[in-house]
Amino acid sequence: MSVKVLVVDDSALIRSVLTKVLNNDAGIKVVGSAIDPIDARQKIKELNPDVLTLDIEMPNMNGLEFLDKLMRLRPMPVVMVSTLTQKGAEETLLALELGAVDFVAKPNANLTTGIDEFGAEVCQKVHAAAKSSARSRGMRAKVPQIAITSASAPQGSLIAIGASTGGVEAIRAVLTKMPKDCPPIIITQHMPVGFTERFATRLNDLCEIEVCEAQDRTVLEIGHAYIAKGGVHLRVEKSSGQLKCRLEDGEEVSGHKPSVDVLFSSVAKNVGNKAIGVILTGMGRDGAKGLKEMLEAGAITIGQSEISSLVYGMPKVAFEEGAVSEQADIDNVASRIAMATTKLK
Repeated sequence: MSVKVLVVDDSALIRSVLTKVLNNDAGIKVVGSAIDPIDARQKIKELNPDVLTLDIEMPNMNGLEFLDKLMRLRPMPVVMVSTLTQKGAEETLLALELGAVDFVAKPNANLTTGIDEFGAEVCQKVHAAAKSSARSRGMRAKVPQIAITSASAPQGSLIAIGASTGGVEAIRAVLTKMPKDCPPIIITQHMPVGFTERFATRLNDLCEIEVCEAQDRTVLEIGHAYIAKGGVHLRVEKSSGQLKCRLEDGEEVSGHKPSVDVLFSSVAKNVGNKAIGVILTGMGRDGAKGLKEMLEAGAITIGQSEISSLVYGMPKVAFEEGAVSEQADIDNVASRIAMATTKLK
């Protein structure tokens, strides 16, 4: 059965492009379009779509205000269609916090390049959204009231985290619970260029630890988390007895750049049994191979549980391939990490 999609955008051109690229996928059917949230509200009742694509800047009601109401009154999978600007990045991150499953960047204004890539990406994310466990904002991870107490870890320890679809909220749920003296945390979240800096800034405002976008050759410090930049791979290297971030260009690995497999493989090689690997919600299989390498190198590995994953893709593949030593609900991942630090050698 085809995934039924309602396209919501005030631009007739974007509505036309989205309708065309989505209908080109045999497993998707655009059942209608709406020019603003007021129009969308009525058509959701009439057409009962499985997935909504939603613009942010629209007349009569802002897309974020509409999303907030939708997730409280009629939770459903939503894929945001965002502009690649600083303002667009900030609004998109807020949309993900409100409950949107994922987002795609709008094609360039003259629509002369990137349409095929845009079409493939939006179809992939609509399919993933249709399979996701979309929940209201009230059911999503919240910033905790009580932080986890610090746990001792040997010098040179490291926590590596990988995530994709749903990862913005999952990573927030983990990092907001981490104590100031936790081992360095290094993170690859699938995200395009221009979004990761805002993501890191947002997390830094919410967390006890320091969170920043990773820079090449930065020495990893206790109580700090480093987010991979969009569009480049993030690795860990050890030199002069110190662990450092390394940023590298190159081909996509496991379909992504940055790739979780690239990060995890480097941690397996350079940190070994002093590492903790964590794979969170996301579609696809990126991270499974690298996490298996970490486990075989003596690391402790944790996978997000199916019931708490927005998209149980990456954690599922890692679990099925024997790369996960234990599974945990997202609200318990931080405490499992804290317990694991006491077992590092």
